[in-house]
Amino acid sequence: MYKHAKESQVSITELMLPSHSNFSGKIHGGHILNLMDQIAFACASKHSNHYCVTASVNKVDFLNPIDVGELVTLKASINYTGRTSMVVGLRVESENIQTGKVKHCNSSYFTMVAKDENGKNAKIPGLILDSEQSVRRFARSIARQEQTRKRSSTFNASEFKIEEHIDFIKSQNAKIELK
Repeated sequence: MYKHAKESQVSITELMLPSHSNFSGKIHGGHILNLMDQIAFACASKHSNHYCVTASVNKVDFLNPIDVGELVTLKASINYTGRTSMVVGLRVESENIQTGKVKHCNSSYFTMVAKDENGKNAKIPGLILDSEQSVRRFARSIARQEQTRKRSSTFNASEFKIEEHIDFIKSQNAKIELK
């Protein structure tokens, strides 16, 4: 079985309140992460027809601050499907309701895993790629997975070669004092 991404796309809009802010009056990043996790869950569950859990989050960059009183819109779509997991692409935008100015605040990728009623990984529908953009997103998700695997093996404690990194680290704001 296969599904189109548009069948499980989800978006939510929420008014940012003072209770969501940090000490500087900007919306707390943790609040935005919580909303992102909720919408990733909703999108993945809608696609898979199963309860889903967050397996990983790939790169969260807060590009622009969000102010109290702004509307925040989160959009989620399935970018990739494996056998039991899927990558949900997320976009976060804020809108100043007085000026109408919209800011891109964040894009991120959540890997979600479908679970059956016994908590075991559940097989999910594949993804129908019906546009050049959907093929690009699917291929990009595969490339990100490969980069993660390579990064994990390069810095694995048993594989790590300190001499390959010492000179570069010395050029950074760090002092090496090995005993």
